[in-house]
Amino acid sequence: MSTYFDDKETMTPQQRREYYNRGLFEMVNLGYERSKRVKQLFHEIGISPIDIQRIDDLEKLPVISREELVEIQAADPPFGGFADEHASIERIFTSPGPVYEPHLNSDDPLWARAYCAAGFRKGDIVLNAFTYHMVAAGLTFHGGLGRVGATVVPSGSSGTQQQVQLIKDLGVTGYTGTPSFLMAIIKKAQEMGYDFRKDFNLRRASFGAEPLAPSLRTCFEEEYGIDTYQMYGATEVGDIAYECSEKKAWHICEEVIVEIVDPETGRRLGPGQLGEIVVTRLNSIFFLFRFGTGDLSSIVDEKCPCGRTSQMLSGIAGRVGDAVKVRGMFVAPSQLKRVAQKFNQCRFQAVIDRTGHRDTLRVKMETVLQGDSFETFKSRFDTVFREICTVKIDAIEIVPPGTFGEDAPLMVDERSWK
Repeated sequence: MSTYFDDKETMTPQQRREYYNRGLFEMVNLGYERSKRVKQLFHEIGISPIDIQRIDDLEKLPVISREELVEIQAADPPFGGFADEHASIERIFTSPGPVYEPHLNSDDPLWARAYCAAGFRKGDIVLNAFTYHMVAAGLTFHGGLGRVGATVVPSGSSGTQQQVQLIKDLGVTGYTGTPSFLMAIIKKAQEMGYDFRKDFNLRRASFGAEPLAPSLRTCFEEEYGIDTYQMYGATEVGDIAYECSEKKAWHICEEVIVEIVDPETGRRLGPGQLGEIVVTRLNSIFFLFRFGTGDLSSIVDEKCPCGRTSQMLSGIAGRVGDAVKVRGMFVAPSQLKRVAQKFNQCRFQAVIDRTGHRDTLRVKMETVLQGDSFETFKSRFDTVFREICTVKIDAIEIVPPGTFGEDAPLMVDERSWK
């Protein structure tokens, strides 16, 4: 059985560019014809559909934040003029704000790629613990599991004791929901006298809507024998990226164009540079171009051993407001946490300042290392810091042990802009 959902996942770079450019051109022309908001926007910025023919042309359009989308829809309900008012819309979902989202084309394999990459197939019985309500989660994840042939148990947000009973009675083999809720189910099963690994068949889980901490992943996989995967999306644009069996980065779905942009300017950034995830979902109903998720990530532009040829996201590094720009590059606290995890023999704090017209980044470090040992350590720290944060350290300052309290921030911005 194929490990891919379809042949799109193995397109050549040229095929992928042509596929995206063709899909974007079609969506732009449909949107201009059928969406009053798109037509108004194009007129306001002085462009026509002919000006948006390639992915690179998207930079001519503004990024639309979730807050802006809420305001636009409130002024012109229900969809802010972004939708084709004459389209046959199967469902309308809501998310807090509120934001109204017309259900996208039923031909769209929403979430199916993620579940296929996670190994869900015909014969699997999967507990879907996402909410079945006005929000999109439960039903859209249900549809993705159905597309890969799995049998779905729509348990939603039922209590943990009922979830345990379903897993036991139905021979559930897989789970989709948040990682914290799966752990709550496991703890409840233990309270009820079960040995989760021995007494149940659940061996696969795909998580969304919540980060999967490395320690929790290790616990699931090593203690309970559950193969874990992550998938990432936003209610306004659906699925965006997912993990494959390599679990090193997140493959970008073929139905979305993803840009990593400078949150301040909307300009596209290169591979490895941290920026905001901006998404355009190719479809013929809801013409939302360049939706700003508010999440931070970077493009991993390398080949994956799994054989999928899409670009990949490095994971979620935090939210836009958490990041600090240093010499034109964004640095997020989550990146510094990744550095800290690799150097448990020291505690440190990154301090950003400004000398003249240049940003400086120095690291204050608690360490007992001295002499040659410290120089070797410092060299490795410099290298890892630059690989993860993409910014070079200007200086490392050794401070006495105990300088940093338990709640000391990993990053301090001391620049003054007066």
